Amino acid sequence: MSDIEKLVSELLDGKHRALAKAITYIENNRSGYRELISELHQHTGNADVIGITGSPGAGKSTLVDKMAKTYRDRGKTVGVIAIDPSSPFSGGAVLGDRIRMASTVGDMDVFFRSMSARGTLGGLSTATTDAVKALDAFGKDKIIVETVGAGQNEVDIVKTADTVAVLVPPASGDDIQMLKAGILEIADIFVVNKADLDGADMTVKELQEMIHMRSDGPSPDAGHHGADALVDTDVEFPGESSEDWEPAIVETVAKSGDGIDEFLETLQKHVDWLEESGEGTRQARQRYAAEIQRLIREDVARLVERDLEAAGGLDAKVDEVLAKESDPYTVADEMLAAIRNPVNTTDTE
Repeated sequence: MSDIEKLVSELLDGKHRALAKAITYIENNRSGYRELISELHQHTGNADVIGITGSPGAGKSTLVDKMAKTYRDRGKTVGVIAIDPSSPFSGGAVLGDRIRMASTVGDMDVFFRSMSARGTLGGLSTATTDAVKALDAFGKDKIIVETVGAGQNEVDIVKTADTVAVLVPPASGDDIQMLKAGILEIADIFVVNKADLDGADMTVKELQEMIHMRSDGPSPDAGHHGADALVDTDVEFPGESSEDWEPAIVETVAKSGDGIDEFLETLQKHVDWLEESGEGTRQARQRYAAEIQRLIREDVARLVERDLEAAGGLDAKVDEVLAKESDPYTVADEMLAAIRNPVNTTDTE
């Protein structure tokens, strides 16, 4: 039995050490991690994946803590991936494995992991999707992905989560304007957190107006899980026609736990809608299409880098462009020629 096969076996047997090791393999792109994910894939698809995003200071970590505690009280197992800002020097998470899950410290059925954003769009590491798969295969009932909170770029969360909750603090006029610029489209649920503060009622009203404007808009299919948000093609994804989900608004006070039960019930309603409407299957198709495209792009980029080094490196090509002996388009075409027109050769001795 290979090391990867042993690791997969131990993970599927519910050994937390194996789960932690698997995520380390994934995050560090260690040799064999693709084989690991391939072996785990057939065991995925059972967990509810929830994305928690919003502006810094909205109370995401406190909300996630209370969510995990409430799910545990209901007998559910929980996995949490917290995407932290990355160090410009090491690439690792600046905040590291910080003590954020105070309510569930010592509970082995709550697995918490900080991961580095590594400068990726939306604050999501490219390893996030695979880490979610590991938690899913392990058997976690609920997987929560908490993002950095980098504004409009948080749209990247839809590539991983089934349900996206956007936190909005009260009296956040600037944040509401930001939502109008793009975040609105990714939210299944808006959470007005810190609802005990002044301005909460006004924030709820502004969100209601925004949702109403969206429902009257020209493109009802431009929601956060629309194909254009995930895949860079015009491919159509078949799915059952269904009544659209209208984003819900929930008020919470995460610090005290007020509104958490209502929030979790709303999350469950969305999960039920995904299954009953067929939208869950449609979203899964979109996510897998996007993932396959991303993997192909990454592999092609590595092949081009290899050929570029063999041709003398990027600096040599830049020198040719500067000397007007070539141009960027020609260089790119040359580097992609081997991929566009592969030549089959047979080694002879």
